[in-house]
Amino acid sequence: MMVKYRSLRADELQALETEFVEYLILNGIMADDWQKIKAENREKALQIIDHFSDVVFEKILRKTRFVEVRQSKKLEIFQCLDDRFVVVGLDAVHIDGADFTSSKFVTGAMQHPPAGLEVYTAERPYKYAREMEIFALIENGGHLCDGALFKTLCLALAK
Repeated sequence: MMVKYRSLRADELQALETEFVEYLILNGIMADDWQKIKAENREKALQIIDHFSDVVFEKILRKTRFVEVRQSKKLEIFQCLDDRFVVVGLDAVHIDGADFTSSKFVTGAMQHPPAGLEVYTAERPYKYAREMEIFALIENGGHLCDGALFKTLCLALAK
């Protein structure tokens, strides 16, 4: 079986230890069985972890509504609808000292937009499965967010 997304890293798996134990129990694997599998059949243990990883990612990605991608000169917030992305972005490529990775800069830019700040919106249908596209955004530096900044920018664009 190939992993759909990626295997959880050791630190991620550790953070989800309770959920992993519940997953093992739901799949009929008790603590002693798990210890035996890890010791005697590493390949099977990795397959179990891969499957658990997919379950975790799938659950998170299905619930995801907004992903924020910050770079020094660009900020994009993706609304993840059922059939497409809607993106609102800020581009500060021509602004000296712009740094959207700084919350202080973002707050200041929202309160007093600097000259040369470009605001844009776009949308596009998913090219691949919705969850796979969201996963790719996250793996490439995107972060889940509540969408508050997206809504604020949409209101600003409507004025």
